[in-house]
Amino acid sequence: MPPNKTDNGVKPIALTTDAQEPLPMTTTIKPTNESPPAIDELLGDMERRFGEGSLMRLGDVSARLTVDGIPTGALSLDVALGIGGLPRGRIVEAAYVDVEHALDPEFASRLGIDVSQLLIAQPDTGEQALEIVEALVRSNAIDVVVVDSVAALVPRAEIEGEMGDTQVGLQARLMCQALRKLTGVVARSKTVLIFINQLREKVGIVFGNPETTPGGRALKFYSSVRIELRRAETLKDGQVVIGTRVKAKVVKNKVAPPFRTAEFDLMFTAAEHGISKTGCLIDLGIEPAPGSPAGAPSVIKKQGTFYSYGETRLGQGRERTKAFLREHPEIAEEIEARIREERGLPNAKSLLTADGAPKSKPIAKPPPKKKGRSRMG
Repeated sequence: MPPNKTDNGVKPIALTTDAQEPLPMTTTIKPTNESPPAIDELLGDMERRFGEGSLMRLGDVSARLTVDGIPTGALSLDVALGIGGLPRGRIVEAAYVDVEHALDPEFASRLGIDVSQLLIAQPDTGEQALEIVEALVRSNAIDVVVVDSVAALVPRAEIEGEMGDTQVGLQARLMCQALRKLTGVVARSKTVLIFINQLREKVGIVFGNPETTPGGRALKFYSSVRIELRRAETLKDGQVVIGTRVKAKVVKNKVAPPFRTAEFDLMFTAAEHGISKTGCLIDLGIEPAPGSPAGAPSVIKKQGTFYSYGETRLGQGRERTKAFLREHPEIAEEIEARIREERGLPNAKSLLTADGAPKSKPIAKPPPKKKGRSRMG
């Protein structure tokens, strides 16, 4: 057999990195920013058929994919969420423990809610409730939709059945179907969809966590943020209960690092209702920002029972300091601005309008409507 020949007569190619012997059959590929015409035609065809944003280049939509947040009212919870609030265009699940909620218009107005502009629906069945949610989200006119609660979404078959009938998996199937339909619509409309849920305990669990949430597992996977709320302690003034200390744990977060915790005061007094904004300022102000060097000064200085901000004495004791900050909102705003700057959160004024409402959201054009009526269930 001749030299440098294989059994089938093909001469092998020797690879070498020696500069004296260049590699044979080399090809130089020049980088280019121009896309083939076929790609542009494909993008245009997809946009005509399925609507704007159905198929995009990731580099062209980096700004559109940026997640904005709506403040929760509790600065400590906004810090734990990582983006300054609840993410737009995402599904959020919150679990409440030992708290029964019923909408009280008088109490809601004391919290600062404009009840004349608040839309409320009281559907008869779970299917009807989720159809209303879908209509609200598709309208592109709503910033936040709250479903209170998942445990109360009763399927139509269960209502029409007899008391004591066994209905297996109806609520889980209803939630799974609804979330499949709602996820894409919520993302396009930039609406915050909040599902309030409850906790149940599984029977016979010896090891592990016996707690679970109603409605099946679909909501756990579709949610971008899951917040677990528990009562940490009861706040008292002498023997009078004036509020509750709430501990929030972000057990799932797709828009920021998860498993962060936050605590805030939920007050019941005549001077302060709902989440205590000044209490959050005190809690975050006395703690150095994460990542700051050892010995770095905090925004609010605490010496014994006295609190001070710079040269300003805020008060003695937590409740008196909170009252001082309520009476001097300009100092409270300055403290909040410094806390947000240290922790990398957007300024509160950049997220809300002058009257405290969320700023208008960018909305993608909806895809062309198809014939036929959409029904849940």
